[in-house]
Amino acid sequence: MTELTQPVDVIWWITAVEIPAVASLFWLHWRMRSELLTRLEDQRSRHDRDAGDLRDGLAEFKLDVARNYVSIPYLKDIEKRLTGHLLRIEAKLDAPLKKDPAHEH
Repeated sequence: MTELTQPVDVIWWITAVEIPAVASLFWLHWRMRSELLTRLEDQRSRHDRDAGDLRDGLAEFKLDVARNYVSIPYLKDIEKRLTGHLLRIEAKLDAPLKKDPAHEH
């Protein structure tokens, strides 16, 4: 009778312990994988939203700088000053060169 109890004990062990253990490990793995995929998708959508918010904020900041820190009168003043400098340089370039009598041989 001992010979018959050992195979029954092994079958009982497999049926009662190992199959539920393997099934629960498989379920645990499947659940962890699905949670990981959900978290990844949440992170991706949060990242996309944050990047969009940053782009919008940067665009608003650029517009604010363009409106408030570089005024039209200031740009016109810079243009007048640059034009004046360029006209003086042009006048110097158009003027005839004076010859130095000391360097003439």
